[in-house]
Formats: sequence, structure tokens, C-alpha cells
Amino acid sequence: MVQENKPVNTVAAPFKLESRNLNLFYGPKQALKDVSIGIAPNTITAFIGPSGCGKSTFLRCFNRMNDLIEGVKIQGDIVVDGQDIYANGMDVYEVRNKVGMVFQKPNPFPKSIFENVAFGLRIQGEKSKSYIADTVEDALKRSALWNEVSDNVHKSALALSGGQQQRLCIARAIAVKPSILLMDEPASALDPLSTTKIEELVRELKDHYTIVIVTHNMQQAARISDKTAFFYMGELVEHDLTEKIFTNPAQKSTENYITGRFG
Repeated sequence: MVQENKPVNTVAAPFKLESRNLNLFYGPKQALKDVSIGIAPNTITAFIGPSGCGKSTFLRCFNRMNDLIEGVKIQGDIVVDGQDIYANGMDVYEVRNKVGMVFQKPNPFPKSIFENVAFGLRIQGEKSKSYIADTVEDALKRSALWNEVSDNVHKSALALSGGQQQRLCIARAIAVKPSILLMDEPASALDPLSTTKIEELVRELKDHYTIVIVTHNMQQAARISDKTAFFYMGELVEHDLTEKIFTNPAQKSTENYITGRFG
């Protein structure tokens, strides 16, 4: 990945997450165009838009997952807790500990339920068995999974249902105590009942985390998010309170997408 050399700059900010004039290129192709947005602490923000509009690419900027893609070039600023995470000398692993991520398809490791949740703690070098056990239990409780697996935490995570596996992945993400959770269509591969549980969980987690969720399901965005951002062809078209986006959008293209005229 190519990025501009920038000094570390930490400033007080009203936003938990912020992008400033962000441009992203895959080789010669520009995928994001001058995107600026501020996301307040302890809110749920939904990114919506048609496939290929840049919403998942933008989401991955907040924990530098795009670093893993060859030929990516980024211009502009991504600020987390007042600090530009693309500045020189930034520790990418520290960024990803602060900014957890849950992917579209559940991706449990071929380990026990317990070891899945403990994995990040062990990577961090944690040795205390009691701390790890307490943290695993707390994470499973926060992810609304403890009551279903408490007697079987040493069984394989691969034996869980799809919805349970996704909640396990959320538990794994929050075990390392991030303050931000990025969710890339976390319920798109799940049945309606599991989707409802994930949505309920996301609403509960808002008290402890700042959450950004990419979704193709506009009803889901309307149900769970405080604010919604509509992306189209790599541009942020509109970002406002979810109720306003869905009832009185400022832009005609937003209205057309919401009402199903394209997408």
C-alpha cells in the first residue's frame, strides 16, 4: 500500500471516527472520492448504497485493512480518537486492537469456543489464566452467547450454528477491549431469527462501543442505526440522522435508492 508521509498529529476531536478528504485508489482506479465524515462516540452508523459503491472499502480504512491489498493508495486523513492512523510511526496492530472488525461470513477458528475468544488476548501476550477466563466469559456474555455455550466452551466452535458463530466472532472481537466495532454485513449470511439476535446485540453493544455497520438491508439500517450514510460510485452522497435519510433525504439519488428505483 502507498500512502503519503505524514507526521503523527493528535488533537482533541468531537468525533470518535473521522475521515477528511479521503481518496483511495486501486492502482489507477479511484474507489473513494473526497470522503469526509464524522462519527460520534457510542452511536451506530449504517453505510448503505449499491454494490461496488465503496462502502466496505471505506469501512476497512478505519482499521487499515486495506493495507493488505497490493496497489492501494490512500490520500487524506483517517482520524481515530483525534489521531491520524495513517501517520508515520503508527502501530497498525495497536490500531486494530482499538478498532475491532466482524466480517460478512462467520469465520471462527478451528479451535474451541474458549480459545476462539481467548485468541487475541494470547496474541497480546496475556499470561494470567484467571484474567483470560474472566475476559472470555465477559465477552461471551456481552455477545449474548454465554447462556447457550457456558457448559460447552471447550467444544469446537465449528459445531455452532451460523448465528452462534457470528456472535462468537463478535465476542472474539470485543475480548481485546476495542472501543470501536466495524461490521461488514454481519447478518447477510444468516437466517431471519439469527439476524434478529444480531440486531438486538448491536443495539445493546452501543452503550460500550462506537459501531459502524455496512448493510444492504435498508430495513436493518432503519431499525438499528442512529445515523445513515449513503454512498454512490465512490462518493459520500449524504450523511444524516437515519430517520431523516429514510423519510426526507436531501438528495434525489438517496431518495431513488431508498425507494428502490436503482441499486
